[in-house]
Parts: sequence; C-alpha cells; structure tokens
Amino acid sequence: MNRRELLTGLGGAAALWPLRGVAQQPAPASSAVRDDGVPLRTEPILEPALPIIDPHHHLGPRYLLDDLLQDTGSGHNIVATVFIQASAMYREKGPVAMRPVGEVEFVNGIAAMSASGLFGKTRACAGIVGHADLRLGGAVEPVLSALVRAGGDRFRGIRHITAWDASIPQVFPASAHLMADKTFRDGFAALGSMGLSFDAWMYHPQIDELAQLAAAFPDTRIVLNHMGTPLGIGAYIGKRQAVFPEWAASIKALSVHQNVFIKLGGFGMTSFGIGFGEAGTPLSSDQLAARVRPYVETCIEAFGTSRCMFESNFPVDKAAFSYHVFWNTCKLLAKGASDTEKAELFTGTAARFYRLDASQ
Repeated sequence: MNRRELLTGLGGAAALWPLRGVAQQPAPASSAVRDDGVPLRTEPILEPALPIIDPHHHLGPRYLLDDLLQDTGSGHNIVATVFIQASAMYREKGPVAMRPVGEVEFVNGIAAMSASGLFGKTRACAGIVGHADLRLGGAVEPVLSALVRAGGDRFRGIRHITAWDASIPQVFPASAHLMADKTFRDGFAALGSMGLSFDAWMYHPQIDELAQLAAAFPDTRIVLNHMGTPLGIGAYIGKRQAVFPEWAASIKALSVHQNVFIKLGGFGMTSFGIGFGEAGTPLSSDQLAARVRPYVETCIEAFGTSRCMFESNFPVDKAAFSYHVFWNTCKLLAKGASDTEKAELFTGTAARFYRLDASQ
C-alpha cells in the first residue's frame, strides 16, 4: 500500500485532493464515476424536501465549491454545510503554529461566495472548524484568536486529530494517550474559555480516553467524528464481531457525558472495514443501510437524537458511494423515527452544536 492509498483508507486529508473531476450527476441520471473509474450507483432521491445540514465535509485544491455544489445539488435538500479541518491551504510562510490560519481564511472566502446567493440555496461552510496544535499548551491561545479573526462569525472550533493505534502506520501528528497529556490539556482548556468546540477524531480503542477528557472539561462541547471509527484494519482485520461489543460499550460510556455529541458517518473509509469501496458493483442505499444499521442504532440509543447528527464526510467517502446514495441511506436508517427525531438527526442537532440557522 502506497502513502496515498494509506491516507485514503484512513480518511486523511491527502485523500481529498485527487477527486476533482469525478463526475457527479443528479440522480437518477447515468452513473457517476468513482476516482478509480468504477461506476457509482444512482437512485431516485428519497424525501427530497427534507432539510439537511451536512455537518462534516472538507475542501481543498481539488475539491472546491463547484465540486461540493455538484454533490449537494444532486437531489437532496442541503440547506447548509459545515467545513471540517482538512490540513489544506495552510500558509506557506510564517510561524508554523500560525500556518493553519490560512485554511480558515480560504474557507471563509468560499463561505462568503456561497452566502451571496449567486451559487444556489445551499449555504456552504456556514460553520467552519479549523485546526490549532493543542500540544502548544497555553501558547495555543494566540493561534485560536487568529483563527477566530480569520473565520469571523462562521468560526466554531478546531479539530486536532488524535487517531493512533500501534498496529496502523502513523500518518497523523498523534501519539499514544495524547488526550491525557498535560500540555495537550492545557491547550484544550483554552477552547472552553473562548467558547470554542472540539471535533474529535480517533480510533475506537481511544474512545474511553475521550470520555476522560470530556469529564475533565464538562463545559467544553465535543463532537466525536465518524462514530469513533470502529476499526477493521491493522490488528482488527477479520475481528469485526469482537470489535463491535467493545466499541459499543465505549460509546455507551461516552454518552454519559452531556457535553459530548456524535456524528453518524464515515462509513466509506477503508479503516471502517465493512467491505465496500472495492472494485466491483457499489452498494445500494438499502445494502449500505443494512451494513451500518447496528452502529448507527447503537449511537442513537446511547446519545439520543438530540446529540446525534448524520455527516457525509465528503469527499473522503466519495470513493465508496455517491452523495445522494449516502443521504438516501441516512433516510432509510431514520425511517422509524418521529418527525421531531428526524429533524434533530438531519438539521437540529448540527444547528445547535455549530450554532447555525437551520431555517435558512
């Protein structure tokens, strides 16, 4: 496996950039094409009027506003989106700690373009989550202040990836037990004092460490990305039946902390290991829903719909399925929910967590 394949499998930022030019047509038009040329399934749109806030997508040099709008315009009613840190468009020069500010400057410009209304109804990047290195400890505060200035009234918080496992080649600036490190926690403390949130991405064996962090900072809002990434790679290949109960127990324990929310998505990352994204016929939304239902239902049962939100994780998950198939899958998963619960899963929870106007 080369570095690009590894990053794609793990969901790293470098997975985003080869995707520009991937055809995405409104369903049910002719098949779209995956990055490796494999046709993607198209389907009629379910519940096309249902408002959706997509609280987790990325942007970069090869996935820009026009690419995003091709996806969000594929048939579902995407009213707004939230940009999540992707380690792209950093400043080339200046203090290393300040270079991530460039990404927020870039995204805020994209958001301003979208807010003009000239690019359609979807308010892209209505919320912005950037990056600051919490390993700076208290010295991270000037970086956070610069991010707030760069993002204006759209900036909401940061993501510092802590994903680490001894059996998986390390491509992120993380290490074992990072969330327990005193200096990291000193940096984390600055988030709460500035009213900023924390997007947490890690692997499932680390979820208990996030629970300890949440307990230590009960006034800081945290959202767990990708359901905590129950692993199916590295030492966990072929061990899904053993991993599931361990993951589920950690999810239940984490949900006790009322300052923690959870994103339902990331299904398309190879690290999830549930058997799609390979060459061959792509899964339908019915098939995808059947495979991920136990995970989604476990999260909703633990956290309740008021702390759960569906997330696309595009364009990373684009390698496995189309945008319209993903949201069809979510609608199938929510089929038994009440109107109130459905509104929370698709708009309400994301709007509350990221302080967005769900009515726009």
